[in-house]
Amino acid sequence: MSETLADISIPPQFPDHTQLPESDGTFVKNFQEHPQSIIITDSIIQTLQKLHPDGQFCIGQDCGIYWRETEPPEKGTVAPDWFYVPDVPPKLDGKIRRSYVLWREYIPPLIVIELASGNGDEERDSTPLAGLQPGENPGKFWVYERIIRAPYYAIYEVNIGNLEVYHLVDFSYQKMQPNKRGHYPILPLDVELGLWQGSYLNNTDQLWLRWWDNQGNLLLVGQEEAQLQKFRAEQQQQRAEQAERKAAQLAARLLAMGINPDDDL
Repeated sequence: MSETLADISIPPQFPDHTQLPESDGTFVKNFQEHPQSIIITDSIIQTLQKLHPDGQFCIGQDCGIYWRETEPPEKGTVAPDWFYVPDVPPKLDGKIRRSYVLWREYIPPLIVIELASGNGDEERDSTPLAGLQPGENPGKFWVYERIIRAPYYAIYEVNIGNLEVYHLVDFSYQKMQPNKRGHYPILPLDVELGLWQGSYLNNTDQLWLRWWDNQGNLLLVGQEEAQLQKFRAEQQQQRAEQAERKAAQLAARLLAMGINPDDDL
């Protein structure tokens, strides 16, 4: 007896971001993680808006990237502390993104960043999927390099202030060397990634992962930009007041010489 279409079992469509868990229930590993993610986003957002005037990009912070379908679903995801994907809408069907589902969108993140609280072994783990026992997960490094294929992968060891950046070259990650400023150029964005010591969000005198432009100028966060604008306005006001004082002094000297500066020459 031949099969009809009704007799054939059709597998369900792969789930999308609204059907997959948005959290694996794990805790944030350290108090610097959230401020660090914020400063990375806050300082580059204007650059990305200029690069994408149509607004077609998204940023993930401690958000899952689903790269394979598994049961439970969380086994098929990695959650970088920060990542940026170009040329995709910030929302899907008018809904805020809950996760990034690679098998539905195909465009990989341009850069993923991991903030390592330990010694970085987990972030450098290149254990492949092949040969693993059920329930075991491949290493993050292997997933980013071989499956997600993010062109840039940064590992920042927060406790010791060590930064490593890898670039995907000929299908494998090559460890980058810093430039003369100690930064790592991210060429598609025309920016550099490096470490900056200072205070941010009540966290004082710490090393922060930050961006610079390709000339070595620090990209400012909103608060710093506001402070800079205030400083410039105060300088302009001071120059105006100084010019007014000089004009008054000159007028006084002219009057002392019997010359009225208001008279027409």
